[in-house]
Amino acid sequence: MNSRVVHIITGLNDGGAEGVLFRLCLNSTNNRHIVISLMDKGKYGPLLEDAGVSVYYLGMNPGRPSIKRFLKLVSLIRSEEPDAVQTWMYHADLLGGLAAKFAGVRKIVWGIRHSTLEKGKAKNSTIAIARLCAVLSRFVPEKIVCCADKALSVHRDVGYAARKLLVIPNGYDLSKFMVDEQSGSQVRASLGISPETFLLGKVGRYDPFKDHDNLLSALYELQLSGIDFKCLLVGRGLTTENSELIARINELRLTDRVILAGQRTDIPAVMNALDLHVLSSSSEGFPNVLAEAMACGTPAVSTDVGDAGEIVGDPALLCPPRNPKALSELMLAMHAEWLERPDDWAERRIRCVEHIKTNFSIERMVAAYEQCWFGD
Repeated sequence: MNSRVVHIITGLNDGGAEGVLFRLCLNSTNNRHIVISLMDKGKYGPLLEDAGVSVYYLGMNPGRPSIKRFLKLVSLIRSEEPDAVQTWMYHADLLGGLAAKFAGVRKIVWGIRHSTLEKGKAKNSTIAIARLCAVLSRFVPEKIVCCADKALSVHRDVGYAARKLLVIPNGYDLSKFMVDEQSGSQVRASLGISPETFLLGKVGRYDPFKDHDNLLSALYELQLSGIDFKCLLVGRGLTTENSELIARINELRLTDRVILAGQRTDIPAVMNALDLHVLSSSSEGFPNVLAEAMACGTPAVSTDVGDAGEIVGDPALLCPPRNPKALSELMLAMHAEWLERPDDWAERRIRCVEHIKTNFSIERMVAAYEQCWFGD
C-alpha cells in the first residue's frame, strides 16, 4: 500500500493535535503524507519538512476566511489527488472538509480534539463553528475521529452524526518516552534537587483551563501536613516573569517549594526526574502529559477531566476538578506510599509503563488511523 493522505490542520504550533499529526506522519510509513497548514509553519512545519513530508502553508486568518485562499486550498487538494483527506480541529474540519468536497474527494475524515463546548469554558466562536460542523457532519465527512470518549459524547450531544463518530486515542513514541533514570538524575542535579526529595511536577502551559491555581492551593494544603517536597512547573508562561503567578506563589508561602522552569525541550528527561506528575486541570480532552509521564515510569494523579481516567487506569488516582483539598489528599497518599512502601512504589511504576505500552502505543494509533482511512 502506498496511498496518498492529505492532512489539513489549522496551524502547526506546539499543541496536542499538532504533535499527534507529526507522530502519525512519521510512523505511518505505508502511506505518503502531505500536510496543508491553513496558517503558517509554526513549530512542526520545519520538522515535518526535515522528515521528508510535503508541507504547504496558506497564511489564512481562521477568524476571517479568504475566498481566494479557500480556492487555492481546493486547487491544492485536487492537484495532490489524495486517496483520503484527514482534517484536524474545527476550522480545518469546516474549511478543509468543504474544500475536499469541492475537490471531489470521496474519503474525508474529520478530527475532533475538544471535549468541552460549554459557555465560559470554550470561546463563543469555537462553539459556533462546532455547531455549524454538527449540521455539516451529515454531508461532508465519511468518518469523524475523536481523541477521547468524552469528546465523542460531547459532540454526539450537540448534534454530530452519531454513526460516523469513533475514538482513536493518542499514541506515543515509546522509544522516546521511556524509563531513563540517568536523564532524570541529570535534570534533578541541574535544578539542585537531591535524590531524597519528593519531587512533584506538572508539565503544561500557563492557561486558565490548566488551573495552576488549583495545584498551588493543593500544594499549600500539602505543606501544612509537614512533608518535605518540591514542585517543578514546566511550560509556556511558567517563569519568574509571570507576575500573576509569582504573586500567588508568594501569597501561599510556596516560594521555597515551587521551581518555575518555563518551556523545555527535554520533556522525557523531565518526566523521568519527577516522582509524581500532577494534572490539576479544570478541562481537558485527552491529556497527553499523563501518558507521557507514565510511559517514563512516573506515576500520575489527576483531576477527573476528559479521558484522564482511562489514561491513569485507576479511579482512585482521580479527584474532582477545582478541589484543592481532594488533590492534596491524593498527593499525600502517594507520598506515603513512596516513602513508606518502596516495594509497592516500584511495582506501581512498572504498572504505569505496561499500561501505556498496552493501550497507547504509536503502533496502535497508526493502525487505527489506517483502518479508518482504508479499512472496510
